[in-house]
Amino acid sequence: MPLTDQARIAREQLQPRIVELWRALTPLKTIVSFMNTGAHPDDEISEMLAAFRFRDGIDISYACSTRGEGGQNDIGTEATEALGVLRTAEMERACDVLGLRMYWLSTSPTDAIFDFGFSKSGIETMGKWGRDRTLARFVDILRAEKPDIICPTFLDISGQHGHHRAMTEAAHLVMTLAADPNYKGSDLAPWQVKKLYLPAWSGAGQAYDDDVPPPPATLTIEAKGSDPITGWSYAHIGQQSRAFHRTQAMGKWVPAGEERDWPLHLVESHVDGPDDTLFAGLPYDLKALGLPQVQDHMDAARAAFPDFDTVLKHASAALTALENVSVSDEFSHKIERKREQLAHVIRIAAGTQLIVRTAKSNLRTNDETALTVELRKGTADRVETAFSLPQGWTATNDSIALKGAPLTDPYPPVYLPGEPDAPCALLTLETHGVKSQTRIAFEVTPIILPDQAADIAPLGEVVNRQTKRRSIRLHVSNISPTGSKPTLQTPDGWSAASSETGFDLKLPDDIAAGCHTIALSLNGNPSQTVRMINYDHIEPRALARPAQMQVQVIDTILPDVKIGYIGGGNDRVDYWLERMGADVTAINDQDLQSDAQLAQFDTIVIGIFAMKFRNGLAEQMPRLHKWTQAGGTLLTLYHRPWDNWDKNNTAPEMLEIGQPSLRWRVTDEKASIKHLSDHALLTSPNKITAEDWQGWHKERGLYFAKAWSDAYRPILEMNDPDEAPHQGALLTADIGKGRHTHCALILHHQMEKLVPGAFRLMANLLAKRN
Repeated sequence: MPLTDQARIAREQLQPRIVELWRALTPLKTIVSFMNTGAHPDDEISEMLAAFRFRDGIDISYACSTRGEGGQNDIGTEATEALGVLRTAEMERACDVLGLRMYWLSTSPTDAIFDFGFSKSGIETMGKWGRDRTLARFVDILRAEKPDIICPTFLDISGQHGHHRAMTEAAHLVMTLAADPNYKGSDLAPWQVKKLYLPAWSGAGQAYDDDVPPPPATLTIEAKGSDPITGWSYAHIGQQSRAFHRTQAMGKWVPAGEERDWPLHLVESHVDGPDDTLFAGLPYDLKALGLPQVQDHMDAARAAFPDFDTVLKHASAALTALENVSVSDEFSHKIERKREQLAHVIRIAAGTQLIVRTAKSNLRTNDETALTVELRKGTADRVETAFSLPQGWTATNDSIALKGAPLTDPYPPVYLPGEPDAPCALLTLETHGVKSQTRIAFEVTPIILPDQAADIAPLGEVVNRQTKRRSIRLHVSNISPTGSKPTLQTPDGWSAASSETGFDLKLPDDIAAGCHTIALSLNGNPSQTVRMINYDHIEPRALARPAQMQVQVIDTILPDVKIGYIGGGNDRVDYWLERMGADVTAINDQDLQSDAQLAQFDTIVIGIFAMKFRNGLAEQMPRLHKWTQAGGTLLTLYHRPWDNWDKNNTAPEMLEIGQPSLRWRVTDEKASIKHLSDHALLTSPNKITAEDWQGWHKERGLYFAKAWSDAYRPILEMNDPDEAPHQGALLTADIGKGRHTHCALILHHQMEKLVPGAFRLMANLLAKRN
């Protein structure tokens, strides 16, 4: 939806002109550029980058391999590709705070450079991403951005995430490859990065556990200061950026006095002199390129702050002096960046404002919408507006029309704050005799959706051969074009009858176990379905995929139990229990506080992260312990140590979750599983066999139990290659007349991926104690 007036006012409040001007002026100090490199959105060193950008004026950028598709999600149920779209949008907002130029190695949801889940090996990671593809993308990025310095966030050492290790190894390799004119993986002109640094701090923490100490510091970046205009510490500005990574629960308050400096270790240098500052050996400003007059005007513009008119005069003079300069190809990109930066200073100093909005925020590939343009001329002598539009777009003064326009890319490969890609407005000003142009993003950039599309639900379904249900109701809505006739492609023996809301499918009574794809067509043409991704902290996004429903027919015997489910909003386990035929009810906050209401349940399941996100649950655990002792079956799904998990009080008996997670997980989804006994959890009502451990996705599990009371009994043993076995993935204990089972296997994820064995094991975990 377009912004409401209230949202528009709130956005304007966050952009005071005086702060915008100050921040636009700081890059005029220097021509030095610094690129941070990492594997995931949120790997960037935000606090250090804030000091570089807002204190030192350094041009900062970030090269990231994946979109974080394999990460966790603290705010919703998006996973894999949909999570990648969401985290891309979060990363862009984080970039806006820092002025961070963003480059992705991964360019589509089907790219081999994908966050396939936690890895402990850089070799494994490079193998899955494709070594040649990874290096070629990295070289392209370096040759496009041309940074003077690169610095990975993590070290390539045992105990680190394999994705981090792969990117750090790649950073060493591309120092040579990007400068090699004979390298065949890139068509762009060679570029020699001048310095490669590594972090001289440990990457150990809640998730990682570096095996060796970091390298010695050769240079320390002091970053404990504060911005003189906003008063915010650089640490706080960094955290303002990180707070947009909400899916990963990022953003923390840094108390006064707890800001930090950042030690770096110089690994490789192609410049002379001792490395006593970050700028050592590098041309610092335009005076070093033989353009002292231009630099003098830029320095004068900075010195004139906050006098808008004087800033405008000197910035315009600097841009005039840059009009016909000639420098070597090695530095031409720096001249162009200064032109862009000066244009922003001029626009802000002149007080010129341009707002462009469309009446519709979602458009089809052949569509049109009204256009509104608001212009405040400010003190500019002359103002012109135009549009930069993608293929298939046309614009008039009051409308936009699309004809065969391409769909909006959910994985844009580049994001440059202040330099939006098309569609955008072009604002040209004439001030003090010089013309400048800036690109202005639409207030909300319209999302282009496919013409042949419909919403279908569900996208995944299970039918259990052990139950009577042989029907599926497929809901079809928002059909485009309106009036199109939907049809389904179904397997032999299935029927699909049209209904008011879509289709009612009937499956054969004797259907065999297996997976089936049901595709939707519109007027005989394959259709797409769109998942809209919209939260208040990001710009809206859309992920278009083939309109298909996956149906997994399973053979799972269900225990005769009534199940209560306590969720935290981070999984859909109760949905999948209901679909496989279990009798399940979501427990509300009121019933959670009632012994009488809890007594109706034989089994209670606590979903992932619920101890953190379900208000009041921690306080009710003694009540649930009492219920368990009276004969109830309590099942807790995986939690992290910081999810309000108290080792002595959350479970009925002592149970400690291990961290860092790297030491307490099995990332190989194909890892062999050893059954430690013929416990009922593995035999009743379903006999769990090797087949049930096949077809798993992403990993086996994480945040395994580290220590537990003697009351608990480990059921499984597993390990990653060349590691000691873990026994904390599945624990169970007899508690009075009942039972508590803690499962750190990612069953919720496997059920989303329709893995048959996950449903069979889950059914066993729900059963009452014999």
